[in-house]
Amino acid sequence: MLRAIVIVVLAFALSGCDAIATLKDGLQQAQAVEGDLAQSTGVKPRVGFNWNNGRLTSVTVLFPALYEKKPLRDLAGLVRAAVTKEFKQTPEAIVVSFTLDKGPSV
Repeated sequence: MLRAIVIVVLAFALSGCDAIATLKDGLQQAQAVEGDLAQSTGVKPRVGFNWNNGRLTSVTVLFPALYEKKPLRDLAGLVRAAVTKEFKQTPEAIVVSFTLDKGPSV
């Protein structure tokens, strides 16, 4: 019983913490970036982010496969626009990556 009370008190204490609020907001913003890019490219990427002392240090956008419908420079522009729009600040670095399939066996 005591353990349950401690867990409830701890949960309430953490819910008011800025770190929890920042994480919650970051997840919502990452999902918004995923939605924007899915709409503009037709492919839904996964978006990760890293905050350090209240500052957005990096955002990683991982596409599930190579994106060949537009040149890489155009795709980078779409990613940069979506990230800065949804996160409301420009991170120090934006990483765009692609998952490569297994390919033919040699």
